This record gives sequence, C-alpha cells and structure tokens, in this order.
Amino acid sequence: MRYRSQMRTALAVLLLLTGPALAAEPIVGRASVTDGDTVVIRGTRIRLHGIDAPESAQLCQDAAGKSYRCGQVAALALADRIGQANISCEPRDTDQYGRTVAVCRKGEEDLNAWMVSQGYATAYQRYSRDYVGAETTARALKRGLWAGTFDPPSDWRRAKRAGGVETRPEMEKPPAAAPAPVQAACAIKGNISRKGDKIYHLPGTRDYDRTVIDTSSGERMFCSEDEAKAAGWRAARG
Repeated sequence: MRYRSQMRTALAVLLLLTGPALAAEPIVGRASVTDGDTVVIRGTRIRLHGIDAPESAQLCQDAAGKSYRCGQVAALALADRIGQANISCEPRDTDQYGRTVAVCRKGEEDLNAWMVSQGYATAYQRYSRDYVGAETTARALKRGLWAGTFDPPSDWRRAKRAGGVETRPEMEKPPAAAPAPVQAACAIKGNISRKGDKIYHLPGTRDYDRTVIDTSSGERMFCSEDEAKAAGWRAARG
C-alpha cells in the first residue's frame, strides 16, 4: 500500500511538472498575410481559428450591386490592421494537413474577432461558434460583406470544385504551394483623386493606410511600380 501511495504521489508531481510544458507556446513575430484568414510567421502557416474569409478570386456585390474582389479586400484589411507590428498566435489545434489553427492577437486585440466584427470574414460555425456574436453585430450594422450580397466562402469553394475549378479551401484541402504574401505582392494601391488623377501609394507611405480602393470606380491594386507606371499611374508624394 505504501508503494502504491508513493507511485501516485510521484505521478502527480510528474504531471504538475510536465503539464505546462505540454501546452503549445504562442507563435510570436512579424506576419505575412496570404489571405483574409491565413498568416505566416517564420515559416509557420497559421489558419485563423473560427473564421472564414472570402477567397482571393471571389467576387461579392456591394450595396449598389456592383461586383468587387471581396477576398482581396479582406486580405488587405488584415494586412493593414497588423501593419509592421509583431502579433501573437495562440494555437488551438492542428488541422489534418498540419497547419496551426490559432487565435491571433495584436497586443490585446483579437484579430480573428476584428475581421468578423468588421464584416471582412464570417464566423466559421462548422468549426466554432466563438465569433457568432461578432458576426451578428457586423450583419446588423451592414459592415463589409453584409453591406451587399455574397456567397459564404465555403459555398463558393464548393461551387468552384463542382465546376472543376481548383480552389483554396483552407480547412478542407491543402494548397499545393503557399500564395505570395499580400504585403509583398499586389499591395500597391492605385487611387483616383477627385480631380481624376491616377496616383499609386506604396506600403509604408503617408496616405497608404487610409487609402481605400474602390474597384467599381476604376481603382485597382498593382504588384509593382513598373506595372503601375506602365498603366499611366504616378507615385503619390511623400
């Protein structure tokens, strides 16, 4: 009996010592945004827990019924929100393809919740109900996607697969290769001023963060300065 008691005590001490070590450590660092629900930190691909953003090629309709690239808008919104700051991603799970599923924060702000509350992504209720409240708020205030009409990202992916078009369902099939980070490609904002001047803004310049692209009015994104200049656009001052 004394031996069994000693064994139980030793086991309890072992669990106390090893328990915290078994918990996954937060992944901290500068993030590259690949789309509205996926980031990469130091080579680790991270799927934002509980949310689903439109695909990069997906089109949605705004309040006026005009089509726009809602997936690109979502990715740019996340990239702008993160900026140059380090973020911390708390792993919740690892999906069947080896990707980390996590809640990511910039300081105290839950970026997953922010994307849903602003209408850039939906609550991915197939996997979690954590952000249903944020979605309800965005829907009531007609923010982002909810200002117009759109297909839920999972439905859009399913329709494309049924039509024989390859898509990137982050929680359903692994990508063949990681897409280029939004911050490194096609991140130059082409804006048309009230006077009709075509001006492009580079990431990090004075007016970049507050410049919002309206593709329905002819504004667009560029992948390089050469591309912007060849299209007749000029660099913004400052």
